[in-house]
Parts: sequence; C-alpha cells; structure tokens
Amino acid sequence: MTEAYVTLITNDSYAKGALVLGQSLRNCATTKKLVVLLGYKPEPQLREALQKTFDELIEVSLMDSGDATRLALMARPELGITFTKLQCWTLTHYTKCVFMDADTLVVENIDDLFAREELSAAPDVGWPDMFNTGVFVFKPSMETYGKLMELAKSEGSFDGGDQGLLNSYFSDWSTTDISRHLPFVYNMAANLTYSYLPALLKFGTQVKVVHFLGSSKPWHFSYSSENDNVYGGSSSATDSNMFHTTKPFIRTWWKVFNHSVQPLFTQETVGETTQSTSVPSSGAPISSETGSTGPKGSFGDGVPRPATQDQWERGEVNYTGDDRFQNIQRHLDAMIYKNGNFY
Repeated sequence: MTEAYVTLITNDSYAKGALVLGQSLRNCATTKKLVVLLGYKPEPQLREALQKTFDELIEVSLMDSGDATRLALMARPELGITFTKLQCWTLTHYTKCVFMDADTLVVENIDDLFAREELSAAPDVGWPDMFNTGVFVFKPSMETYGKLMELAKSEGSFDGGDQGLLNSYFSDWSTTDISRHLPFVYNMAANLTYSYLPALLKFGTQVKVVHFLGSSKPWHFSYSSENDNVYGGSSSATDSNMFHTTKPFIRTWWKVFNHSVQPLFTQETVGETTQSTSVPSSGAPISSETGSTGPKGSFGDGVPRPATQDQWERGEVNYTGDDRFQNIQRHLDAMIYKNGNFY
C-alpha cells in the first residue's frame, strides 16, 4: 500500500508555499510519500529544491474553469485554475492520498488522516454544510476523474473553482457518514478566526493544520528573526483585524521557511565570488535570516506591549507582547520543531 500527500503549484509564489508545506510535513515525521503536481515549469534552482523536498514531481496540464462571472462573486478571479487540482485523481499508483493546498502549514503529525475514507474534509467556514477543499482525503481513480470532468463540462462549478465542483459531486458529504467530517483543527482557517477569537484562544493549541485562506499569503510578508516580527503585506491585510490574528501563524510559517527551506538553496561559487542562491521572489518580499529593519509603528518597533481593552474589543491584539496567544504560539513552535534541532 502506497499513500501520499499531494499538493499543486502553478507559479513561483505557490512553489514557496509548497516547499514550506513539504518541510513542515517532514518536520512532523510523516511516513507518507510527498507529491507535487506542477502546473507550470519552475526555474532550475526552484525545481531542485522541490526535488529535495518531495518524493515525486508530476507535470500536469493547467486547467481553468474560465467562469469569470462566478469567480467575480468571490472577487477571486485567480481561482479558476484550481480545476487543475482535479488531476490528483489520476495518481492511481497510490492507493490513498491527502490533498493539501500549497498555502497550508502542518504543525502536528496528521498521518492518521489516511485511516479516513473518500471524501473526508473539514467544513468550510463560509458555509459549513460544504467542505473546504484545502485539505481532503481521496482515493485516486480514473473513473472518478472521468466523472468529475463530465460534471465540469455539463454543469460547471457554482463558485467557479474546484470547491464548488467537488461539493456538487460529493453532494452527500453533509448528510451521510459523519466520519467523513474532519475536525476544524485539520484545516484551521487562520485569517478567519477573528470571527470567534475566544475559540481560537481555547482550542488553538490543538491545531494540526493552518490554512492561509484569502488573497494575502505568508510569502507576501517579510519576517525579521532579530525581533521575531512580521512586516508588510497588502494594505488591506495590515489594516484589518485579520492581520492581528493571522500574524502568529505567518511568523511560524516564516520560521519553517528560514530553518527548513532556505538551506535547500545551496551556495554557488563563481570565480573568486561566492553567491548565495535564494528563492525566486516573484515580486513577493523575502527576508533574510538576519531579518529586515521593517517599518516603524505598532508592529515595527520590536517593543512588546500588552493590548489595551479597547484594542482587544477591536481585535487589535499584539501577540508579540504579553497577550494570551503566546501559549498557543509556543505550542505551535514546539510541535513544528520537535523533530528537529533548530534552537
């Protein structure tokens, strides 16, 4: 029996995410194979890093729903290419797989998922009678793949992406076998937890997989190891409550990147000059292990401060200070590094 975790990349940015995902799985001592579907051709040094992380790289054809109208309802036109994900069902040399989006991060071993049956997934935060397709258990099958393609051609996807199509195909998920409902901790939406912060504070230490939903991803930020702080991102992210609750998880993502991914990029000696090969940035900020000075202000001065009551009520919690989330962050770091010697 051969089982595998599968992810998909369609550009350099998501390749960085896949590298962190793969290394986080390895750091958590998975015994399963790691597979990445390549929906584009990464440049040589990036491909080499992927080969060091994943057991198998498989080139696939890029598929796009082309449904601009439905995608516009979510203001996420880029999600049409998630149809490419459906090709994971063609991996019939594996008996069972767990698909994970490249914007997920594993903080505790999740190999127990392979005891679940198809299609097992966690409820979607936006509509809990649907499942979220960021993490799901499936059985590769050309028959299933063919039926999914037929459904895509005949009806399309009600949200323009893979999630709408898969929920239509596995339409009995919400009403039949409850064992196919994964607990939320297997697919915790980091940037939506602000809507129920008390639950995050109570159950955060049980999180196994962090999912960075939305348009702002960890690689859109930069990280300073000098003061263990996160900077940058889009203005919409830094101005919202979501950034405050997502920040500790972005910090953890960057720690995995610095400790487990960056070393995959070897130094190249050219004549008398030694050059360090870094991850292609594709316009996204990438900080060095020494960190950047970062912007000044509420998150940039490196001074820990407890949040005031008003800040708590607005969701503006300074997790680098004396606030309650520190115990959760310590747990996440301990889980992701417990199999390595990073400190």
